[in-house]
Amino acid sequence: MARHELAEQGVASADNRDLLGKTIVITGATGGIGLETAIALARRGAGLVLVGRERTRGDAALARLRREAPGAIAEADYADLASIAEVKALAARLSGLPRIDVLLNNAGGMFARREVTAEGLERTFALNHMAYVVLTLGLIDTLRRSGPARIVNVASEAHKGVTLDFGDLQGERGFSGWPAYRRSKLANILFTRELARRLADKGMTSVTANCLHPGFVATRIGDNNSGLWGIGIRFAKLFALSLEQGAKNSIHVTTAPEFSTTSGAYVVRGRITDPSAAALDDAAARRLWDASLAIAGLTGL
Repeated sequence: MARHELAEQGVASADNRDLLGKTIVITGATGGIGLETAIALARRGAGLVLVGRERTRGDAALARLRREAPGAIAEADYADLASIAEVKALAARLSGLPRIDVLLNNAGGMFARREVTAEGLERTFALNHMAYVVLTLGLIDTLRRSGPARIVNVASEAHKGVTLDFGDLQGERGFSGWPAYRRSKLANILFTRELARRLADKGMTSVTANCLHPGFVATRIGDNNSGLWGIGIRFAKLFALSLEQGAKNSIHVTTAPEFSTTSGAYVVRGRITDPSAAALDDAAARRLWDASLAIAGLTGL
C-alpha cells in the first residue's frame, strides 16, 4: 500500500452516516463474511482497509464495495496471514494510518491435511490464531492513540468440546483438520480474554477486545480440501446461513455502543454468552499468551 487514501475521507451517499470518520481494518475482507461486513460498514460511512492475500480478489472486492456503497472510501492491502513475517510487515504499514478505530480479525481457514508454513508453523494455527496475535499487537499503539477503539475477533461455537494441549499446540501428533480448526477457535477466545485483561491492567480502557460466533455460514472456508472431507463440507453448506446473515454479528460487535466499554466478551446472535469452560480458563489464556509471543518473537503489552 503505497499511500493511505483514508487520510482524507470523503462523503458517501448513504443516509445513515454514524460511522463517518471511522477507519476499520478487516482481515479476510476480499470475500465471504469479511466483504459483506465491509460493504455494510461502508454504507454507514466508515473508511475501510480490506486485507486479503490476492490482488485480483482485492481489486474485485473493492469494485463491488464501491458499486454497492457509492462514495465509499476504501483501499486494500495484501499479506499471507499464515506468515508471521508478512503479518509484521502488514502491521508496520497499517500503523502509518492516521487512525484505526476498529481492527476486525476475520480471516481464517480449515485444512484437512497438516500443512507447515515456511516458518515451520502448522497452517491452521498460524492463520487462525497467530495472525490475530501478531497483527493486533502490531497495531496496539495505533489503536490506543485512536481511542476509543475496538478489537473484534471472529471465533466460533466450534470451540466447544476441545482443549489445548500445550505439549502439542500445533498438532504434530495425530493431526486432524476439524479438531485443529476447533482448537484454533478456542485459542481466539482465550487470546481475546487475556488481551482484554491486560488492556485493563495497563489502564488502556479506551481499547476494548471482544470476540464472536458468526454462525455456520456458507463461506469459502474448507473449499480448498478434496476427497470425502471436502465433499462433506460443501454438502453441509447447503444448510448454512447466507453471507449477509453471517455478517450481522460482526457488524453488531463492531458498532453497538455497549462494546465501546465492554471488553473480554464472547457474543452469539448479538448477546454476550458464556463460552465453554475451557475458554474461561484464565491460566490457559495466560499460558497461550506467553507461548504465542515466544513463537512470534514479541514482547506483548
